[in-house]
Amino acid sequence: MAARPWKCRHGHALEEIVMDSATLEDMRTTLRGPVTGPRDAEYDEARKIYNAMIDKHPAAIVRCADAADVMAAVAYVRDHGLELAVRGGGHSGPGLCLVDDGVTIDLSPMRGVRVDPAARTAQADGGAHISDLDHATHAFGLATPTGIISMTGVGGLTLGGGHGYLTRKYGLTADNLISADVVLADGSYVTASADEHPDLFWAMRGGGGNFGIATSLTYRLHPVDTVGAGVSVWPVGHTREVLAWYREFLPQAPEDVYGFFAIFVVPPGPPFPEELHGQKVCGVVWCHTGDPDRLEETLSVVNEPGPPAFHFTTPMPYVALQSMFDELIPTGYQWYWRGDFFDHIPDAALDVHLKYGENLPTQLSLMHLYPVDGAAHRMGPDDTAWSYRDAVWSGVFAGVDPDPANAETIRQWCVGYQEELHPYSMGGSYVNFMGAGEGQERVRATYRDHYDRLAQVKRTYDPDNLFHANQNIQPARA
Repeated sequence: MAARPWKCRHGHALEEIVMDSATLEDMRTTLRGPVTGPRDAEYDEARKIYNAMIDKHPAAIVRCADAADVMAAVAYVRDHGLELAVRGGGHSGPGLCLVDDGVTIDLSPMRGVRVDPAARTAQADGGAHISDLDHATHAFGLATPTGIISMTGVGGLTLGGGHGYLTRKYGLTADNLISADVVLADGSYVTASADEHPDLFWAMRGGGGNFGIATSLTYRLHPVDTVGAGVSVWPVGHTREVLAWYREFLPQAPEDVYGFFAIFVVPPGPPFPEELHGQKVCGVVWCHTGDPDRLEETLSVVNEPGPPAFHFTTPMPYVALQSMFDELIPTGYQWYWRGDFFDHIPDAALDVHLKYGENLPTQLSLMHLYPVDGAAHRMGPDDTAWSYRDAVWSGVFAGVDPDPANAETIRQWCVGYQEELHPYSMGGSYVNFMGAGEGQERVRATYRDHYDRLAQVKRTYDPDNLFHANQNIQPARA
């Protein structure tokens, strides 16, 4: 191995161990899954992630075949003093699933899902995507709350908390986690649940990837089959009126009614009429899990802020709704996003939303407000590491475009939007919506009073902060 000066994860000057071909070959003999290095033909493809704005160059990408591979890879990285990142679905906005000159442990080959329909549970491997979990559970008319883009990895989603169409009805993804098999920083393997390593189980439900690598996750399932899907849109100039109505209607609506508020540009194609294609709009995307015969009656309220320019509802298999947006924002685009939690939307915030909505920088840039009330509020404030049980919405501001030339434009729009709206927020963000370079104070704000407890759990399970390529919780000092 070669060496060059660097600063370690604790900030002390050390000699960075840079992997050479002999080290790569040694790893290949140790692990069952393929190990890809910079000289391999498949290297550039292997290091691609969802966000093309990220251009990191790991020294090795280890595509683990199973939990034993993960254990061996963690032990190898630790014993050789290498930097480490963990990749599940590769949807980390700031690219925390890759690390320059270090090792990325890639769980993408581990995508199996096993359903127990009698017990209403599903066990998903650590590299599984939402689409894998939904496909397996839908066959039995069951589901668990996850996100709204089916290409997202369930591991990172769950560890950050996870919210989506079923959250008002059945809670967060993490609320439905029964147990997780975890490889720890010392290479050992444990199961975390309410009965085994309960402190670790508490921390992993919202604390991100700070405590270990989840090689499998077991979820509680609920009866979900066909849902009522819908979308209602108004011209973006109506943002104040529509959002003022939405902020009052949605929190009071039955938990079978889910709708996230959005500002976006209408994409070409169905179900939107041609005259709306390319227009800036505000609107609500609906999911109704109640009586299908009452869908139209329930959503007739969309006329209250003024008749929408377009209103569409239809029965739809839940699994189809889950993948509805996949083709609009595929892998390989430029992304920059940030988030904030909100418990109310004051009139002054309406003006901010209108300002940035009228100035969407690109066709794919957007703002979403996802409801995180209902069943998510029935969990106690200290039951999990998710520290915003009093939040009503989880907002995300996302600049998106396929052209790298627009990267700075979308970043500036996103940062400006979030910073101007931040005074009306609760101070912290959903950890999976945090952007690059937001800093340690922002991490603390995300975990509020839970941060010190999380730091104690971190000290127990990862005292040397091996798992630090994340929105990092630093181990408590002795």
